[in-house]
Amino acid sequence: MATTKLEKQLQQGLQAMELDVTPAIRQSLLIFLEFLQKWNHSYNLTAVRDPEQMIPRHLLDSLSVIPFLHGTRALDIGTGAGLPGLPLAMLRPDMSFTLLDSNSKKTRFVTQAVHELGLKNVHIEAARVEKFHPPEKFDTLLARAFASIPDMLAASQHLCAPRGRFLLMKGVFPQEELAAITTGYQTEVKVLRVPGLDAARHLVILTPN
Repeated sequence: MATTKLEKQLQQGLQAMELDVTPAIRQSLLIFLEFLQKWNHSYNLTAVRDPEQMIPRHLLDSLSVIPFLHGTRALDIGTGAGLPGLPLAMLRPDMSFTLLDSNSKKTRFVTQAVHELGLKNVHIEAARVEKFHPPEKFDTLLARAFASIPDMLAASQHLCAPRGRFLLMKGVFPQEELAAITTGYQTEVKVLRVPGLDAARHLVILTPN
């Protein structure tokens, strides 16, 4: 990896997003990227192979939801390769993040990444979301390209704390999915700006009534 070039690309992206990130955390983000690229050869964790593309499409895209995190406990549903949960956990050490995925190959990678990065605020669960019943509910429930909004709510609404919220990361404006939510939630949609990503990104924020 051409680390210096990637460091510059990451730093410029974070500055464009007005995220004040310490050099140590920037380094951790790059270590995660290198680890992801290394495991990707064997585990096929992401279709994105080029680390220069991984910065906007994985790191910066994940971090674009930082301003909307709520409370102290977050659940990343269908975390896959640890996205968006791991980058968010690096920038928000004051929050606890549970990363959930039913694919044991992916949770194995995430477990190793957490160990490699020394993250103390991340818990990993290998389970289907509808079968997951932890002792405490979550303030923020995150999903990035996991399922349609109605399917996501049906599978995971039992995990939302009374004053919690869902943050659902989408590409183009999800008109049909939003129309399928009839009652029970206050809905807000934000346009996400991700430096270096030439694609529509929207964040659907759902708060139970």
